[in-house]
Amino acid sequence: RGINVRVLVILLFLGFGYVFYIGASTSPIIVFVFSVCIVSFLLSIYLTKWVLSKDEGPPELAQISEAIRDGAEGFFKTQYGTISKMALLLALVILSIYLFRNTTPQQESSGLGRATSACITVAAFLLGALCSGVAGYVGMWVSVRANVRVSSAARRSAREALQIAVRAGGFSALVVVGMAVIGIAILYATFYVWLGVDSPGSMKVTDLPLLLVGYGFGASFVALFAQLGGGIYTKAADVGADLVGKVEQGIPEDDPRNPAVIADLVGDNVGDCAARGADLFESIAAEIISAMILGGTMAQRYPSGFILFPLVVHSFDLVVSSVGILSIRGTRDSNVKVPLEDPMTILQKGYSVTIILAVLTFFGSTRWLLYTEQAPSAWLNFSLCGLVGIITAYVFVWITKYYTDY
Repeated sequence: RGINVRVLVILLFLGFGYVFYIGASTSPIIVFVFSVCIVSFLLSIYLTKWVLSKDEGPPELAQISEAIRDGAEGFFKTQYGTISKMALLLALVILSIYLFRNTTPQQESSGLGRATSACITVAAFLLGALCSGVAGYVGMWVSVRANVRVSSAARRSAREALQIAVRAGGFSALVVVGMAVIGIAILYATFYVWLGVDSPGSMKVTDLPLLLVGYGFGASFVALFAQLGGGIYTKAADVGADLVGKVEQGIPEDDPRNPAVIADLVGDNVGDCAARGADLFESIAAEIISAMILGGTMAQRYPSGFILFPLVVHSFDLVVSSVGILSIRGTRDSNVKVPLEDPMTILQKGYSVTIILAVLTFFGSTRWLLYTEQAPSAWLNFSLCGLVGIITAYVFVWITKYYTDY
């Protein structure tokens, strides 16, 4: 947007300095989480440049792509403009409710008044809504630019088209998950330092995750309307395109001469990509916060590693997913003929790599954070619970393939 590069570098340097300062004042685990998230953001920048370096193909492809891009950005601006106004209105409602509700025993013991609790909840709500909106925009931004490049690559090699698509989706995934993790970690560390947690007469660290609930609520609020608006829009355009094109005019499905087809493709980008990004952000944020609250109840007897365990696990998610994304490669030489491969087989190879690394890092995380001398074998039981979930996820891939394959 024409921002001076030096000013931007200075602002980023100050922002990173603040983040690592509050992280170091909170826990070395928070510093680890911050470091992984920042590295994943740098990798996402690399993936973006790699995808955008690919050609857009002939002018006809670029013309249709620009129409879809303009429609998607226009819809996003209108939809999220309305959502932002509703979020501000709801923030005022939340503020008034918290100002008049009774204080909880945890607030009384920590000395948090109604006004402070209300401001903290509203600030977390607005930050969650903002991050959810950014996550949705990132999903839409990359999809409208990657689609035409995948189409262009498909004229040369199916393997190259698959690699561009995976890396474009990987960019969106790293940004969405990274933002969810680093947003919660920054809130946690900021409240920890600002409120003087665990100092005499202040809040206990076991009660701190309860202050993060507003973040998840803000993310859920934006994701709800993004899913509804984008989903209904794309279905309305899809049905309209089928009725007018195939039924009335007798032209092929998804023919670009039908204006409703362009609207349908706009809906695919804002509904399946932007809304999906916001929805995934909301799911991950709510999952982390709820697990941190549960960890806080266990940390009343055991170390605070139970509270930060969800953040560490999702940090390793970023590392494992990055390896899986980069493991899917295109052909080395476009002139060399290679045997035809099933794209699902290629994806499953990358997924198998991530599964193996996920098991190793999950066992390592549980041993690092959930080991206690009072129950020395408990961490292994937690690891086995996670292993059941990982195996179930892998089985679902085979079940889905069996019922939806050729």
